[in-house]
Amino acid sequence: MRLGDVRLYAAIGARAAHLAKAAGDAWLAEHATLGVGAGELFRGLCLALGNLGALDIGQRTGRVLVVHDATPLLETGKTSGLARPFRASALACGGPRIRSGGFREEKTMTQALRIALAGLGTVGGGVLKLLAENAALIERRAGRAIEVVAVSARDRARDRGIDLSRYEWVDDTASLAIRDDVDAVVELIGGSDGPALTLARATLQQGKALVTANKAMLAHHGLELAGAAEQANTALKYEAAVAGGVPVIKGLREGAAANAIQHVYGVLNGTCNFILTTMEATGRDFDDILSEAQALGYAEADPSFDIDGIDAAHKLSILASLAFGTQIDFDAVAITGIRHVIAADIAEAAALGFRVRLVGFGEADAHGLFQRVHPCMVPEGHPLAHVTGSLNAVVVEGNHVGRLLFQGRGAGEGPTASAVVADLIDIARGEYGPAFAMPVKSLAKLGTAPAGERRGRAYLRFTVADRPGVLAELTAAMRDAGVSIESLIQRGAAADGSVLLVMVTHDGPERCVVHALEKLEGSPSLLGPPMLMYILEN
Repeated sequence: MRLGDVRLYAAIGARAAHLAKAAGDAWLAEHATLGVGAGELFRGLCLALGNLGALDIGQRTGRVLVVHDATPLLETGKTSGLARPFRASALACGGPRIRSGGFREEKTMTQALRIALAGLGTVGGGVLKLLAENAALIERRAGRAIEVVAVSARDRARDRGIDLSRYEWVDDTASLAIRDDVDAVVELIGGSDGPALTLARATLQQGKALVTANKAMLAHHGLELAGAAEQANTALKYEAAVAGGVPVIKGLREGAAANAIQHVYGVLNGTCNFILTTMEATGRDFDDILSEAQALGYAEADPSFDIDGIDAAHKLSILASLAFGTQIDFDAVAITGIRHVIAADIAEAAALGFRVRLVGFGEADAHGLFQRVHPCMVPEGHPLAHVTGSLNAVVVEGNHVGRLLFQGRGAGEGPTASAVVADLIDIARGEYGPAFAMPVKSLAKLGTAPAGERRGRAYLRFTVADRPGVLAELTAAMRDAGVSIESLIQRGAAADGSVLLVMVTHDGPERCVVHALEKLEGSPSLLGPPMLMYILEN
């Protein structure tokens, strides 16, 4: 075998020292010579070049040089034109890992990426089906095969409609992380803590790539896991955690990377969107549609995480971190779900030229980080007004690219499995990068922006007693709080004697609307809690 036929991975000492001095790392600058080789052949080459030793450059300089053809190097002693810089993390699963203390043979990119899969529910089964059905295409696109070597789930006896005999079954899920025959772990267990978090931590501690669809875990522990991935020089991928098959994570992290993002917002929960748009299409009430959604499998038996906005808030906190370069702050998300939206709200919205959507909205400015999940009145001309059924959609507004819209199926076996396998293809190619688009130490820690300082219009719906003076009481509360009313609609009395009264406010500070509602708390004129929906402007 000629040296020119061997793909050699090297870190040239002079270059490493130069980078170290530029970064201010005195220790590295003093000790930098050359990192790892590709077995004894390259070790001999290193010795021939002289002044070469062992160096952990992966974490310190973040770059290696990839030498594709060593023949000119042997003939001339010159490295010019032979190498190009790579992020060291990009070599962690396809090329050699950077390690100090000697040389060793490493896997090449032609060998299969060996994965272990934890969680065999709808999505886990979908991943196995997709990898089997599109195996040839995936191998061509990834540059090598992706091979499932082990699986784990809670119930081995359950009939999943998939032949699992070709995979090794592992009862102890956490042990997947320490197997020598596994390069990457796919976590599809779910839950912010427990076995999912234990497996995620163990996988990254072992220096293995992690793919997850677990938005709750990322919302609560994402910074910790991203830091662990950086420390281990490996990948943390989570495209499937937000909007299922819609590639919004890659779009933000890569496609819009050159832009300062001004806003990120969208319809982030398919269950809520199915309920609201079915109410819109049929005129039926919330509880009726929720039962239908549960029967169709769009809603869980306990739908609280969905209809109370928590699922959407998990996703929003992840998107906000990516969009604004800030630390994830799930606890700072203001959350209101859709439990109290009634058919009359949908009808009044239509009469006013709006459609009701549960919108997660994020913005970062001089006041801090603003994150809110809330039912909104969306103008009929806005793209989100046309997102129907269980679809998800995310709008990203950048200072140069303008408005981007990502839309598609946000849940289900096929879309979510597609996103998981796309992450595995990235890993097989060696395409790594910081989990949240920049190193954890570069993520800003912003305070929470006060919602009261925001300006906008609002929709207010009151259910009131049918008696004189009620309208005067409501308008007086608005006047005293500094709220200007743009329009007011009063419907006839219902059979129970209640009257529906709707107001749309002029543009003004949100704190004024909140203050007006506080003034009306406990009023005997109100037969139920008021409904507040902010108006999403074009």
